[in-house]
Amino acid sequence: MTSDSAVLCSHSSHPTDTVPRTESFQTESFQMVHELSEILRLVDALPEGCRPAFYPVLDRLAACLEHRQQMLGYVQDSLNQMSLDLKYLVFDLEATRQERDEYRCLLDW
Repeated sequence: MTSDSAVLCSHSSHPTDTVPRTESFQTESFQMVHELSEILRLVDALPEGCRPAFYPVLDRLAACLEHRQQMLGYVQDSLNQMSLDLKYLVFDLEATRQERDEYRCLLDW
């Protein structure tokens, strides 16, 4: 959950600890926070006796949003690490091929 959604659902006790990693993720996250704030405004417009019944549902919704953002962040981090690891492996492969070719040339002498 972003800090905006924590403010929107201030009765929620879920801390924020992730930040969206990509532009599309940020846009989607912002849209979801906006929709959550819209739902909260609609709940606030209800008669005061009806509002408390909606707050647990909003808390669960905010927690699900936070969990989803956290999982997407982990996936993005993992993909970034795998991409970096792959670049290192390709570099090592090319260096090994070059060394092999150099040793072959030495053996052919």
